Amino acid sequence: MSVPADPFEPDRGYRLNPDVALRPEPFGALAYHFGTRRLSFLKAPGLVELVRGLGSHGSVSEALAGVDESRRPSFLRALAALAASDMIVPQP
Repeated sequence: MSVPADPFEPDRGYRLNPDVALRPEPFGALAYHFGTRRLSFLKAPGLVELVRGLGSHGSVSEALAGVDESRRPSFLRALAALAASDMIVPQP
């Protein structure tokens, strides 16, 4: 069983959990966590790209700088949900 995730902090660096695989789909991607056996839907190709590249940024806020401002609030909500379900984890 996984340990509850820390509260999501956009000013912190995150990365895709190594136990998670992303499978491309026409709508975005399916994220499967091999440890918890949870499945999440990433319903936008831009969100998939953001999640894949999170680890190369110092913070979520920095990663979101390349995202259209109108999409940032929905992407932040999606990232918070992914963090709560352990799909993305804080960078070490």
